[in-house]
Formats: sequence, C-alpha cells, structure tokens
Amino acid sequence: MEQTQLVDLLDQMTVDEKVGQLLQLTGDFYSDKAEERTGPMTQLGLSDDDLANAGTVLGVSGAEECLKIQTAYMKRNRLHIPTLFMGDIIHGYRTIFPIPLGLASSWDEKAAETMAQVSGHEAAVSGLFVTFSPMVDLVRDPRWGRVMEATGEDPYLNGKLAAAMVHGYQGDDLRHETEHIGACVKHFAAYGAAIAGRDYNTVDMSERQLRDMYLPGYKEAIDAGAKLVMTSFNTVDGVPATGNRHLFRDILRREWGFDGVVISDFGAVKEMIAHGVAADERDAAKLAIKAGVDIEMMTICYLRNLKELIESGEVPMQVLDEAVMRILQLKNDLGLFENPMRAADVQAERDVVLSQSHRDAARTAAEESIVLLKNDDSTLPLKTSQNIAVLGPGATSQDILGAWSFKGELSDVTPLAQALQDKGVSIAVGQEEFDYLDPSQQAVAEAVSLAKDADVVVLALGEPSYMSGEASSRSDIRLPEAQIALFNEIAKVNPHIVVTLFNGRPLDLQAIEGAKVIVEAWFPGTEGGKALASILLGEVNPSAKLTMSFPVNVGQVPVYYNVDNTGRPYENDPQGKYVSRYLDVSNYAAYPFGFGMSYSDFEYGQPNVSADTFDAEQALEISVDITNISDVAGTEIVQLYVRDLVGEVSRPLKQLKGFQRVELAAQETKTVTFTLSEEDVRYVHLDERLESDSGDFDVMVGPNSHDLSEAIRVHLS
Repeated sequence: MEQTQLVDLLDQMTVDEKVGQLLQLTGDFYSDKAEERTGPMTQLGLSDDDLANAGTVLGVSGAEECLKIQTAYMKRNRLHIPTLFMGDIIHGYRTIFPIPLGLASSWDEKAAETMAQVSGHEAAVSGLFVTFSPMVDLVRDPRWGRVMEATGEDPYLNGKLAAAMVHGYQGDDLRHETEHIGACVKHFAAYGAAIAGRDYNTVDMSERQLRDMYLPGYKEAIDAGAKLVMTSFNTVDGVPATGNRHLFRDILRREWGFDGVVISDFGAVKEMIAHGVAADERDAAKLAIKAGVDIEMMTICYLRNLKELIESGEVPMQVLDEAVMRILQLKNDLGLFENPMRAADVQAERDVVLSQSHRDAARTAAEESIVLLKNDDSTLPLKTSQNIAVLGPGATSQDILGAWSFKGELSDVTPLAQALQDKGVSIAVGQEEFDYLDPSQQAVAEAVSLAKDADVVVLALGEPSYMSGEASSRSDIRLPEAQIALFNEIAKVNPHIVVTLFNGRPLDLQAIEGAKVIVEAWFPGTEGGKALASILLGEVNPSAKLTMSFPVNVGQVPVYYNVDNTGRPYENDPQGKYVSRYLDVSNYAAYPFGFGMSYSDFEYGQPNVSADTFDAEQALEISVDITNISDVAGTEIVQLYVRDLVGEVSRPLKQLKGFQRVELAAQETKTVTFTLSEEDVRYVHLDERLESDSGDFDVMVGPNSHDLSEAIRVHLS
C-alpha cells in the first residue's frame, strides 16, 4: 500500500477505530468457543466491537488458528484492516536454541543470526508476524532471573549480537521475504539494572551511565532496522519507562530517529498506578500516550480513556494519529494489506517446524555455547574405555530448554545419559528418579553406590528451568543444598568428578570447586543433550567463553570486568588494608568475562601496533600471533581491550573493543589483526556528548578479560 493510501485509510477511521488499533489482546478473546471468550471479555468489559477493532493479538500460534482468526477478523473490521500476531519467540519457536546468555557465549554473530532466522521461519509459517526479541538489557547481577534472556555484561558485545539477531529475524526485505518476522527490541530501558537483582524493581543511575553503558546495545539493534521497541517495567530516574517522555520522545525518537512502533510490556500502562505516578487508568493512559507508547498490551487504559482525553483537549488528535499511523505502517511493512495471512501455511508448518536442518542448526549453536570452566588433569575428553557413571538430576532430565521456550516440547529432547548411550558409550545410570531440589534417599544412595565403581563420574547438576526467567530472582545463587550434599557424598567415594551444569544464570560454585571438571552447559535447548555428549567425548572441542562474570560468592555481586578505577585501587595493593577491597574475598570474579577453556592449548605472542599514535583520520592496527601448541584442532576467541588512562570522568580499567573467532589446526599459527579507530574510544561526557579525549590509551589482547598481554601505550592526538 502506498503512503497516500495509508493516509487515506487513517482519514476514514473513527476515533474509536483509531483507539482500537492501539489495543493488544491475547488470543483467548478470539476463540471460536463462546465459553472461552466470555470470561476474558467480561473481566475486561469488552464488547464485540472492541474485538473487531483491536489492532494486534498476543500469544496465538499455529497456522490453522491464525488463519481462522485473521479471516474472521477481516470480515468484522469495517475497513478490513488486518490484525497483527505477535509472540515471545526468544530463543526458538519449536526448535529451541540455547538461552540467549548461553548463545552469547559462542561470541558468534552468525550463530545469533541463525538462531533468529530459524526461529523466525518457524514462527512465520505458524502464523506469527512479530517477535518480542532481541532482549538487549545489559546485565551485571546474576540474582536477576532474566539474565538468561540477556547476552551479558558488555555493551559492545551486546550490540553486535543484537544487530545480528535483528537481521536474522527480519532479513533484507521484510515485506517480500515472508519467512521472516519483525523484531522488537526490549526492554527500553535499563531493565537489567534492577536494584538487588529483584525483578520489576527500581533502576537508579546517572544519565551519563545510562547513555554510556546501557543504551548503546539498544541503539545497535535499532540501527540494524528493528521495527518495534518494548517498554520496560522499571522506573528510570523515578519515572516508569512506560510513561517516560525523556526515554521515548527525546532519546528514542528525536535523538535516534526511531519511527517504528513502541509497545508496552504486559500490563505496564496500568501498572503506573501502582508506581504512584498515575491516580487512575485515565492518568495512566495520558502519561503513556504522551510518552509515545503506541500499543497497550493487555490493559484497557487507552480503550476506556483516550477518546475522552482527546475530546477534552488533554491529548491532541495528532498524537493519536501518529501512533495509529506507526501501527498501520508496520502492517504495511509486513505486506499485510496485500497478504493478510503472510506466510501462515498448514503444510509449510508441518515441513518447516522442527525440521532436521533446524535441529542441526540448534545442535551446532549448543556446541558453540557450552563453556569449559575447569579441566584438571585433562580429565576431559572422556574415554569410551572408562567405566563412566552418569548421575544427578540432570542425567536423565529433559528439562533443558529453559524459560521462554514458546512451543518447545520436552519430549523433543534427548537427555544427556541417553545421548551418550546413543553414541555407543557404556555408562552406569541410576534407575531412581532424581529431583533437583529434594531427591529421595534411595536415589542418593543409588548414585553413591554407582559412583564407587566408576572410573569417572559425570554429575549433572543445576537449576530446574523455573528457577530462572521472569519473576525468578534469587538471593542465593548457589546450587540447591541437596545437590551440594550429593556432590560431597560422591566425592567421598570417588574424586574423579565431572560436573555439568544446566542453568540460566552465573552461579556461586565454591561448593563444587573440588570437581576435576566443571562444564557450563546453560539451558542448551532441544539438541542440548546431544551437544553436551559430543563435548564430553571430545567429538567437539569446546570454544565458548563467558559473557557474564561468575562471582566467587553473592557478596561480590554485582561483579563485572569493566569497572571504573577508584582513588585507592585494588590492583596496586591487593592485600593492603586501605584499598577498595573486601576483607574476606578477592575483588575478582571466580570466572571472569571472556573466560573459557579448550582441549587445545593456545599461545599468544606479544601484540604489535601499526603506529604509536592515531587520530580521527588514521586508525591503528593491532596484530598478534596465536599458535595452537597442542595436537588438537580448536577455535580460540581472541579479545581486544582498551583502557583510556585519563578522561573527563573516571574510565573503566578495560573495555572490550574487538573480538575474533579463530580456527587453528594443531601446531598452526595465525596472525589476528584488529582495527582501533578514534570512534571506538568515544564515551559519553558530562554534557552528554559522545566524543573522545586526546591522550594515552593502553591496548591489550588476550583470551579473556583477566589474562591479558602486557599493555601497549598509544596516543590519540
């Protein structure tokens, strides 16, 4: 549809029809069974006309159901404006990939793009048009349950992965490439900085910190072309994001030029009453629409109050028209006026969803996402000649998809023990069901008995999936007590323990540091059991590295690598009394950002720089030789860090400015080259300008944020 036709369509709409476009309802309201509709409609006080005008639908999936709803909707809607189906496709539709925090550990933009492309394709043929992904919230507190949806603690890496996901979801031509879907960046803004890691809690930070660390990832996703942005539940500077004009009008729209749709999170418009900034739903509607929120998800503040607010002059008609036009433009960008069913197709759904090629892609992603944290005495890879016992709650569990798995089915999962057996490995595995939190005495006794006779014990521990995700914050991030007790009992009879972890957040692992091996598998998705088996057996060489630091204990939280220096630096005197430190624990993470081991051994040469100085016209090249000094081919993720020694404000001790995945054959050497430009060292100043300062910088290269080369001093003129 041409733009002039959209304008004409808008002119034909009544105020009620315009307001209706701003309403999002769940699929329950569109059931063809009257008894299923009546309850929700009565609860919200909705009429059939309200349903006929509601502009978008949440949570419906399945080609047959979406086709049925769209056909009926188009008949009821006076102007035949199609509805728009949206859903939470976070790390897979039916074929589930590793949780985003795990996928990020691959440091592979292509893997992130593939996840989004596969997920989008399955969703598209099943009738969905938009996903609420990627989540680009910077995270530093593992107590927050939603860290599993994030990609880590670094704004540079987060932005790269977010942009890759947007492209994977949307493709190059969203209107005509109907196997793609629209992407929605969330949660704007700073949702990951909730105080104490408690979900929905207050966010309190300076404007400069917000702009310097938390906003860049969102901007990368928006610059990549994301069609929508979702509000966050939290307050920013005391104002709920959903009513925050500064965030959405000033920054998102005026400064960044975003002209797409803004949608509230579930119920967030009405929640401004509980926040104490709106007296009632009328107030909430006025705050949200003036802030620039176009779609209200699952509350009816707009539906019941916007018309009156416009008639009273409190909200200009232009504000409503702009919001409606953005929604119509989104529908047009998706080609819905010409093809309201888009890619929804029952036969294509059967052929595409959970196809073998999609499962293969999910397995590759899982293999790249599993982090080897510890491997004493080269215990891994396992040898098939060994007597191996596979024990613990994760050994036979299919609960490895993680939260936000949408249509994922546990029945699609091959558990770890079965995956090893399918490879022809003879293992001892318990017959008693083993609960993550409260295993029976019989199950524990059986596990200990089997461990006694084993050469090596694979002890599969972690969290059940409900312990991470939304509304799943934890004050204690240790493994459950029953699992620690199990580890201790097994360690008494067999010290050769390989711990594997299925979980959705960084954990305090002090209680199991006696293990020979620790493998962080995250919630690895549909093919995760098979991927983990391949890692344990050495069929796949682990290459993943953490994108979020693991604390020694929860008292260190938040612990992250890119900290600002203090006037009494810990690094100068770690044992000193009057320095910024704890008395009872190091300042450093147990496993830092960027850390991950391999079955290969890599040796770094001393980096070289192309010049001692650089400026806005002339960038630096930093090169380093990486040698695989082992007899095992492997992939190393080489990382570039920079420190700005003197700034207008205190600058981080180091910041990631580049990374490369490098495949190396046994005994092979490759030269890795990075480019560092003046633009790369810009930061947000006190007056909120993004610019660099002339002066000295330290350049460092290494395998993780802690173990870096000797710094090379360069000068920005």
